[in-house]
Amino acid sequence: MGLQCGIVGLPNVGKSTLFNALSSSAKAESANYPFCTIEPNVGKVTVPDERIDQLAELVQPERILPTVIEFVDIAGLVKGASQGEGLGNKFLGNIREVDAIIHVVRCFQDPNIVHVAGKVDPVADKEIIDTELQLKDLESIDKRIAKVERTAKAGDAAAKKEYELLSRFKSTLESGQNARLVSYSADEAAYIDSLQLLTIKPVIYVANVEESAIHNGNEYVEALRQAVADEGAEVIIVSAAIEAEIAELTEPEEKAVFLAEYGLKESGLSRLIKTSYRLLNLITYFTAGKKEVRAWTIRQGWKAPQAAGVIHSDFERGFIRAEVIKIPDYMQYRSEAACRDAGKIAVEGKEYIVEDGDVMHFRFNV
Repeated sequence: MGLQCGIVGLPNVGKSTLFNALSSSAKAESANYPFCTIEPNVGKVTVPDERIDQLAELVQPERILPTVIEFVDIAGLVKGASQGEGLGNKFLGNIREVDAIIHVVRCFQDPNIVHVAGKVDPVADKEIIDTELQLKDLESIDKRIAKVERTAKAGDAAAKKEYELLSRFKSTLESGQNARLVSYSADEAAYIDSLQLLTIKPVIYVANVEESAIHNGNEYVEALRQAVADEGAEVIIVSAAIEAEIAELTEPEEKAVFLAEYGLKESGLSRLIKTSYRLLNLITYFTAGKKEVRAWTIRQGWKAPQAAGVIHSDFERGFIRAEVIKIPDYMQYRSEAACRDAGKIAVEGKEYIVEDGDVMHFRFNV
């Protein structure tokens, strides 16, 4: 599944530094001036999951293939972006293409790094980005309303339903709130999905702090938390500068020592990646054999044939059954054969809903 999280924020908040630390395969330029990232940089990032390492230790495969998420470093937005300021239209279009938003907010003081507004104010920074995205969404809503309003007023039932839904979104956006706060049914989703609204996307706020604030945050982080409390959004504290240092270390032992020096069990980026995965309602199942141990990404709630389809469409089309081992059982009995002998392999049909961590083998016939 090709899923993307877009990293957004004002210029000079630490987006590119964060991206560089996230991805060793695609380096964005970090510079102390706006618009240093003109084209979006895309990097594939491994989702940390100790379970695949545990499986590999038992199976000893030829190769290990973890699951990944793509992160996109999108150039810094500025006030007026919705009207084209700072190449805003292009950047807003880049945001439209991602599945979730990582909103980096500056929560540190540093006289050597210029803030575009002249002072550090994370709540004001968040509101600038929100306003620009909301204005772009209002533009999309108004265009659609103009197309359906006459038909709705003429009595067309479907058009009337769509018009009422669009009006709810319009009212919310005009009040300065994001589209993700509007409740709507699965049936109504068809009207909205085609608009690709920016503020309907799930969001994680990354509070970029100085070294001394990585454990408990600071007054800026607290202000940000209060500002987003009604959204139910998660705020993750990260020091992009520290994460950049960690990214330079190649050996796991070196990273562990570095983290221990700061009193951390895992990096902030590891928490961000895991949270991004969860935010998108993704889960992982595994296939395990001598050729490879592999993690597969699916949506939570998918049934076995859908899960099989991410391996190959033939698996879904010709699905017969799935053999499922729960990963705690695999860890306990230490091999597929031992799990079979212990009666720990379940045979599941087309209605089985795959659970996070299932080790699966599919039977199919095409």
